[in-house]
Amino acid sequence: MGFACVAGALLGFLSTSASAFDFEDIAQRARRLADDPYKKPDVVLPPELRNLNYESYHQIRYKPERMPWRNAKLPFEVDFFPPGWHFDQPVKINEVTAQGVREVRFDQDAFDFGTTKVDPGKLRGLNFAGFRVRYPVNSATRKDEVLTFLGASYFRALGKGQRYGLSARGLAIDTALATGEEFPHFVEFWVLRPQASDKQLVIYGLLDSPRAAGAYRFVLTPGIDTVMDVTARLYLRNTVGKLGLAPLTSMFYFGRGQHPVEDDFRPAVHDSDGLSIHMGNDEWIWRPLSDPKRLLITSFSTTNPVGFGLMQRQRDFADYEDPVLRYELRPSAWVEPKAQWGAGRVELVQIPSPDETNDNIVAYWVPDRLPAPKAAYDYAYRVWWQKDKDTQPPGLRVAQTLYGRGYTHAPDGSVSLAVDFEGPPDMESPELKPEAQVSVDANGKLLEQQMIHNDATGGWRLSLRLQRLDAGKPVEIRASLRSGNKGISETWSYILPPD
Repeated sequence: MGFACVAGALLGFLSTSASAFDFEDIAQRARRLADDPYKKPDVVLPPELRNLNYESYHQIRYKPERMPWRNAKLPFEVDFFPPGWHFDQPVKINEVTAQGVREVRFDQDAFDFGTTKVDPGKLRGLNFAGFRVRYPVNSATRKDEVLTFLGASYFRALGKGQRYGLSARGLAIDTALATGEEFPHFVEFWVLRPQASDKQLVIYGLLDSPRAAGAYRFVLTPGIDTVMDVTARLYLRNTVGKLGLAPLTSMFYFGRGQHPVEDDFRPAVHDSDGLSIHMGNDEWIWRPLSDPKRLLITSFSTTNPVGFGLMQRQRDFADYEDPVLRYELRPSAWVEPKAQWGAGRVELVQIPSPDETNDNIVAYWVPDRLPAPKAAYDYAYRVWWQKDKDTQPPGLRVAQTLYGRGYTHAPDGSVSLAVDFEGPPDMESPELKPEAQVSVDANGKLLEQQMIHNDATGGWRLSLRLQRLDAGKPVEIRASLRSGNKGISETWSYILPPD
């Protein structure tokens, strides 16, 4: 049974045939959008939908028997999200087949409203808020949710044995600037109907916002690591203050390097615990995340980055002790540029959060040279959604960062840090005896430094004690390990926030 048969009434075929339909069609749409003034969708949700909360919104499900391709024995399935809660922007969705392109018409009767008291008639005349994709990654007999597009330009994916955590975005504009952030939206999608033997799903997206329009091609490859290949072409309507490419959005509330403000039985609560960067000069950098007391923005300048990602390195249940939320199963997301991105910086934004319900971590690439208004700007990258085989440096990596006052020190205003390095067995040998290279910026004074072999883990522990000179300013600390003249670890790059 085809998409058109089960999805309700559909518009007629467009003149474009599937064989002629490609990325350039979407790019032309984006260029025409950018040539005209931005038009914000004029949609006001009724109170019954606008006042839904997280739990009630997710009770509204697309009926399985109405799912496209359900009875066609295809490897992928798709279904749709209704408008409601925060999701008030309409999204047009099309199917591309060998016969042409059809729009999927919204049908409120295709949804099961669960125990909510929403009148299906309140959805009449509205449109979808997004869609999800299913594919059998955990079991050959069941199609699991592997990808969602929902809200603004957000999307997130899952590999085998993973649970949803951090998200990616199509584009970030003026993030953390005083002028305020602009959130582009995907306003239309084209989903290519797969063949029975396909292991990939191709999706096109059209993005729009007050100062930008863009065309996107997504190629989804589910698996142990689910991979999303992204090809994008942007057109700016007007100049922007900051253009964030390949943005990732996550949550950090507390962990081993930052104790909770209030009592919590869990040792850690976060979707990601660090930013990893493979710089253009082949240096690997690890920046532990935090929930700062005030907005904290840091950046790492480089040319032609090899990759960057928000990673979840703590992978044991005992790291979190949460049998419901299972933070140890949240994926890491690794961005791998295709071709060369030139000069720019990986920027990390950390936002104060009162609890774990807010995504307060953002990382993205900022090119040094911004495209001129109306000019095409092309780039491409791959996002890996990982758990069991996270992208890691070849040598020793930072396993954890511990913060606090050691038992040997009386209170004197100093700060103690312990950094554990782990990695290949030959680099954990006690005979190696690595040396630590530590640098502290002008606002800090290093009081003690000690390197020992951690017999319990087999790795190495670097212990530091330092004095912060001006409590109102941050301190930046860097450390790496060497054996002889050879670097054998990634660079631990730490920001001690203002007190």
